[in-house]
Amino acid sequence: MSESHQQPALARCPGCEEPPASGDLFCGACGYDLSAVPSRPDDRPTLPIGVPPGAPTAAVEWPAASETDSSDVPAPTHRATDLPGTDSGGNLLPTTPPAPRGTPAAPPSPTPATADATADVDSAPDASGAVNTASTPDTPDASAAPGITPAADPDDTPGIPEPPDASGDFTLAAPDPRTTEPAPAPPNAGAKVCVACRSGRVDPDGYCENCGHAQPRERDHMEEELGSVAAVSDRGLRHHRNEDSFAVSSTALPDGSPAVVAIVCDGVSSASRPDEASAAAASAANEALLESLPRGTHPQQAMHEAIIAAAEAVNALAQDPSGAAEHEAHRRQNAPACTLVGAIMAGGLLVVGWVGDSRVYWVPDDRSGPPARLTEDDSWAAQMVAAGLMNEAEAYADERAHAITGWLGADAYELEPHTAAFKPDRPGLVVVCTDGLWNYAESAEEMAAAVPPEAHRSPLRGAQVLVGHALDGGGHDNVTVALLPFAVEPQGAGSSPGSESAGTTV
Repeated sequence: MSESHQQPALARCPGCEEPPASGDLFCGACGYDLSAVPSRPDDRPTLPIGVPPGAPTAAVEWPAASETDSSDVPAPTHRATDLPGTDSGGNLLPTTPPAPRGTPAAPPSPTPATADATADVDSAPDASGAVNTASTPDTPDASAAPGITPAADPDDTPGIPEPPDASGDFTLAAPDPRTTEPAPAPPNAGAKVCVACRSGRVDPDGYCENCGHAQPRERDHMEEELGSVAAVSDRGLRHHRNEDSFAVSSTALPDGSPAVVAIVCDGVSSASRPDEASAAAASAANEALLESLPRGTHPQQAMHEAIIAAAEAVNALAQDPSGAAEHEAHRRQNAPACTLVGAIMAGGLLVVGWVGDSRVYWVPDDRSGPPARLTEDDSWAAQMVAAGLMNEAEAYADERAHAITGWLGADAYELEPHTAAFKPDRPGLVVVCTDGLWNYAESAEEMAAAVPPEAHRSPLRGAQVLVGHALDGGGHDNVTVALLPFAVEPQGAGSSPGSESAGTTV
């Protein structure tokens, strides 16, 4: 790591010639970076590069010139005593190329010696103080300055003129900040950099500490397509983060037939770390199914065990409070919680499982057939309807309708996973979603109307359309949906294609 040294005050700004105030790091008139201008040390003895101390030195012959600058003022002069030969510690500057990056470097004040020497020779003054730049050779005379190696002429590099400092001497100016894109200040190790200003550090809340810009999160919008299953999750328009999560996967049963899985979880916003809860539950349930299905476990039993595994994963979060983010320190610290709903297509069966109020819908490819809802909510409204105290319209119009009575979490009531198995007799589409979607298409008929006709051929596109339907409706909640096209083998003579039910419970 290089050390920073405080630069002495400059008499005039190299960019605009205005006198800066004492202690200014940037010019108040043009914004020039004053700290980037190297200052000339008080003592820079002139020694030819590569000549040992005490060896006889040769005088440098300065060619004469009579040019003036654009303002008809005689050009400033360099003095022979200004040729750099040693660093600030009195050590000879090397003639070899600069050391690789990462090795200690000389202080920033002297510029590379070969470039300085060439620049000084190219604009050498005579006794009258004029500088000749027209007749000066590109390289100095070796007899005049033994050991000086040729260097690129700094005048060949585009840049701004180099105005004199208070003593009348030239200094090599830093790149003009008005024409050079400033390099961002290096952020702290491991810290995220703002996508807007490219220099500020992102705080734990997801905002830039420099410009205040809100940063996009990885989970704000997620999409995944895996063969015949696809899922899309979006933060919505009102929430500051996405507390939903999903997992889609496929595996094979022992007989080699395929099994397709979709898990959707919705974090409980009133709980702590709901985004972590939903992610942990979706991952744990998916991993449990990928382990049990290939062993030959019945899909309905596998779903039950997967929900238990998901509950244990969420419970474990409550035992590790260190995972709580700083921005949740002010919130009521209760156990992380989420809901879960999942579907498995395997061996001609459609198995669903759930805890909470996320849902599964069945939409037949032939829209003349009836759609159906395959889950029952763990909610206050569902309990009122089941008890006969309210009809469905009255219950879901109540402000308590979405209060859930079942969830995954350490403070949940006794866990009662729900599972059901169906054997559809016709092809269709399985819609697995959170209430962020079904709030805008609650009945099976409304959901079927929102599903695009081509969704069974392009499930990812269908999921994108359904998320857009929720956003167009207001996007008050996070929105997550997974689509699984269900194919049915051709039916034999004993089939009943005109059956009115979407499936039969096994």
